[in-house]
Amino acid sequence: MALQCRLSGTTIQSLKMATIPILSSSSRFIFRPLPQSLKLSIFSRHSPPRTPPITLLIRALSAPAVAAAPATEISDNKVVKPQWRAAIDFKWIRDNKEAVAINIKNRNSNANLEFVLELYDKMLNLQKEVERLRGERNTVANKMKGKLEPSERQKLIEEGKNLKEGLMTLEEDLIKLRDELQLEAQCIPNMTHPDVPIGGECSSKLRNMVGSRREFDFPIKDHLQIGKELDLFDFDAAAEVSGSKFYYLKNEAVMLEMALVNWTLTEVMKRGFTPLTTPEIVRSSVVEKCGFQPRGENTQVYSIEDSDQCLIGTAEIPVGGIHMDSILSESSLPLKYVAFSHCFRTEAGAAGTATRGLYRVHQFSKVEMFILCRPEDSDMFHEELIKIEEDLFSSLGLHYKTLDMATGDLGLLENFQQEDGSVIIPNPLRPFMGGIELISLKSR
Repeated sequence: MALQCRLSGTTIQSLKMATIPILSSSSRFIFRPLPQSLKLSIFSRHSPPRTPPITLLIRALSAPAVAAAPATEISDNKVVKPQWRAAIDFKWIRDNKEAVAINIKNRNSNANLEFVLELYDKMLNLQKEVERLRGERNTVANKMKGKLEPSERQKLIEEGKNLKEGLMTLEEDLIKLRDELQLEAQCIPNMTHPDVPIGGECSSKLRNMVGSRREFDFPIKDHLQIGKELDLFDFDAAAEVSGSKFYYLKNEAVMLEMALVNWTLTEVMKRGFTPLTTPEIVRSSVVEKCGFQPRGENTQVYSIEDSDQCLIGTAEIPVGGIHMDSILSESSLPLKYVAFSHCFRTEAGAAGTATRGLYRVHQFSKVEMFILCRPEDSDMFHEELIKIEEDLFSSLGLHYKTLDMATGDLGLLENFQQEDGSVIIPNPLRPFMGGIELISLKSR
């Protein structure tokens, strides 16, 4: 939940991202039919950069897509079909190989850039061969339109048959190669904005700190001890019913959660946000469009067996899809949403003393802010989101920090307890990317 049982302080984290290149004219756009219409901007404090930001590689919601296809396995080479196709500018990746490689390292990503470029070269060569055979087949077909001797016609028929069979084989290989290339390339992380600090956790920049650590003249207890003594939650019963990292809220904790959610929604609605409750099961293709990998090795997403659906890990996913395949006029922007949902995350590798209790649980409730705006307004609206969060925490009298998170710490931070006593509250994108998100939209 957004503020649940984390009253000893917080750190708000923000991540600034650059804009995204939109590439293929042949692909259908999410916000059809506006090419280059939707861009993901994950921004932090800072005035707009003096020079144009580094172009992003597509991986997130803000990309064109073709129709979703069920995930299937091809027995020949076990290439899984992507749920959707991001319009990735492979030429841009190849031409900016060094910058992309540096960003992959800075983001602690395990994306295999060399393999992506190798597959891209193979695809280009195979595509040329397919086009050559298509040309030869057309030439043979044109020759057969005229008057020919029976022997010559039979020769052309055989030649055409061989060309057709060879072309079918190459076209199947090309489809498999494109699927493999898509899956590999979608692992490449977005290019971070030039203003993002480079390095690990210690490189993150403090932009604001409110309050200070309280000092007590008696031994203090953590939330787990206090909650058990006051009968506020029950982990033991939940473990029997559901498994580890689940919990029952009880008594005043239930009322506290409901009060915080209601208060947060009310306060944010005063700022012009439309309240939503969202579906909590979505299509896998929508999850992928939001930049998550539901079938990745270290996924945080619960997939529903024998279906193309997943449980959401954040309301960002269903809210991100609410205007999918539609056209928004510029006059309707910005669109501001505040969404309440339950969230489900596998939290792989989250065990440890730093994450015990109500941290890194498999199910929780959360309020999410989400803005669709023009790219040139992204910085302004991001500042608005940060201001709202800071006002909320200040209203509760919490000690908190706001950080510009460093590239190497995005989505990787496990230890929520800070040396000064403040506590990091997991962000909407924390297990995946970290940061506060805005969606920017170019429209007519």
